[in-house]
Amino acid sequence: MASSENKFFEKQTLSSRIKASIVSEYFPSYCKIIINKHTPLSVRYIDLFAGPGFYNDQNPSTPILIARHCEKDPVLKNIVKMIFNDNIYFDELRRNFESQFAEATFRHKPHFGSGTVGENIAITNFLKKSTMNKNRKNDAPSLLFIDPFGYKGIETKVLAEFLKNWGNEIFLFVNTKRIHPALENDKFEGLMNDLFPTTFQKIKSDRRYTATVSERLNLIIEGLGKEYENILGGKLYYTAFKFQEEDSDATSHYILHLTKGARGYDLIKTIYNDFANVGTVFDGINTYTFDAKTYGKEVNELFDFNSINIENLKEELYKTYTGARLTSFDLFESHHVKNTSAPFSRKHYTDALRRLVEENKLSAEFTDGRSHKVSVIISKDCKLNFN
Repeated sequence: MASSENKFFEKQTLSSRIKASIVSEYFPSYCKIIINKHTPLSVRYIDLFAGPGFYNDQNPSTPILIARHCEKDPVLKNIVKMIFNDNIYFDELRRNFESQFAEATFRHKPHFGSGTVGENIAITNFLKKSTMNKNRKNDAPSLLFIDPFGYKGIETKVLAEFLKNWGNEIFLFVNTKRIHPALENDKFEGLMNDLFPTTFQKIKSDRRYTATVSERLNLIIEGLGKEYENILGGKLYYTAFKFQEEDSDATSHYILHLTKGARGYDLIKTIYNDFANVGTVFDGINTYTFDAKTYGKEVNELFDFNSINIENLKEELYKTYTGARLTSFDLFESHHVKNTSAPFSRKHYTDALRRLVEENKLSAEFTDGRSHKVSVIISKDCKLNFN
């Protein structure tokens, strides 16, 4: 067993805790979105690098957190199928899982695999297999979490095949600290071609002309997102969450979420917004960020970055909708999917619209007959009149 992987599971870092929380908080809501569209045979959670389930300090990792969420919800207990794989920790994960959950807890028995991702043809075929039925409904919509200890095993063409199925989504762990130097090392060209099958040479060339580290890292993230769009040949929403190093100001890694659905795009921005603890202006390069060094500490920033984002969105909305009459729901549904370079969440839209009301650039009226303490909510019952 690799010593670096041993060390990783000794103690859960704050960043690892937040990463696991993002995925485990997202999944139950993802399931509800799927079920509201149609009732599949199962909704699957797939984790290809699942780990042992617990760190040595007894903090739970993603598989246990996912299962706890499902256990608490009668609907999820009945419909979720959990598929875990780890070529090192599969036995330990099974034991830890069974110590927490009785055998009959879930209608669909969890699966524990031990294949090596990228080398095991059964895993590759499983990911590429269509789960669409003859009525063009997906019998097993799936959320895939792929968190390797680097980048080996990430085959973009295979994962793009997985995304073709309706409702399927991916959380992809992106270790930019490893990918960044590997792009310039011929020794890793095969692995980098797996990761960037259509844009590898372009990314190698373009990164030489980027001025800052942030721009070079963003080039990797944007490159990955574009890869999936190129292969799928359709609209894809990809949204990154950045983690700062535990002991420096450098970027450690990203989680990249990929979905074809606007509802998933809306949901992930809400989740990211809840867990981000560093202010940053959405400028096409920077994104939602967590920094363990500032967690739990009061930080008096010179600039209120969240307020700047709201102000920027406010000005954009006023410019776009001056004179318009529409509901806040229709505005949000139309605008947020077009604004992918600046991934404003639903809360950003609510706050921006309320500022416009305060500035008398917008009036809002509720049509549901209820008394509301706030001027605007995102709702079909909230009518907006832009001045």
